[in-house]
Amino acid sequence: MSQSPLPTQPSPTREELNAELLPVPEPPELPPTPEPPGTDKIIEHALGHVRGKRGGDLVAVLLTGSGARRALTPHSDLDFIVLVKGHDEGQEIIRIADRLVDIRYWSAEAVEEELPHSPRLPPLLRKARVLFEHDATGTKLIDKAQQRFRQGPPQASMHEKIRLKAECLHWLGKAEDLTGSQPATAEYFLATFFEQLLQAFFRVRSLWPTAPVDMIRFAASRDAAFGDLLERFQGAPTTAARLDIARQLGQQLFKDIPNPQRID
Repeated sequence: MSQSPLPTQPSPTREELNAELLPVPEPPELPPTPEPPGTDKIIEHALGHVRGKRGGDLVAVLLTGSGARRALTPHSDLDFIVLVKGHDEGQEIIRIADRLVDIRYWSAEAVEEELPHSPRLPPLLRKARVLFEHDATGTKLIDKAQQRFRQGPPQASMHEKIRLKAECLHWLGKAEDLTGSQPATAEYFLATFFEQLLQAFFRVRSLWPTAPVDMIRFAASRDAAFGDLLERFQGAPTTAARLDIARQLGQQLFKDIPNPQRID
């Protein structure tokens, strides 16, 4: 005997389903997050600090580095060069909001005298931004730095090249001596060697120094083989591998430079 089919229940409608849902409470309103002061406001605060501290002998205030180039990253410092009368020089680091501000107080007269002969001032000052000045002192200095930059860097003497070679190989030798007994210290000495070698590259090859972040890329554009060694050094997996590459870097950069004279 067959059974009759059970009656089917109609499916609930969307409206019926939604009616059974409990209402979701609205989240409480949070107070607005205060926005950090912008770069211009930080520069304004730093300038006020400098004027309050050195207002009596202040000649000009210049913004240099990535701040002047408007290429700041979230972790970039702001670099100020403060030109003052006399020779009361110094340096300080202050913090404003989330930025560190590195302030260097330099004698305006000394900077003017050093500019024609310095390998570091023309590239540092030629793109500076004037924040404050008396009698267009900062503007005139930037113009002179741009003119000096176009003339090319001063040639390093053989004595300077020998000194650069001796300093770099000194740090490399200390790293080699401590590799087995003090590996962490050896790594520190290797890092110091690498930094000194990069700076020596620009002097030995008669090139204006670039910003630190661009040094390796710029060196590679001038010497592809040397740039390849620099990148291999940074990516080497062990201290022994870095030591080997460091020796090759030293040999390649200083191959035409004699060792210091021996008098024993």
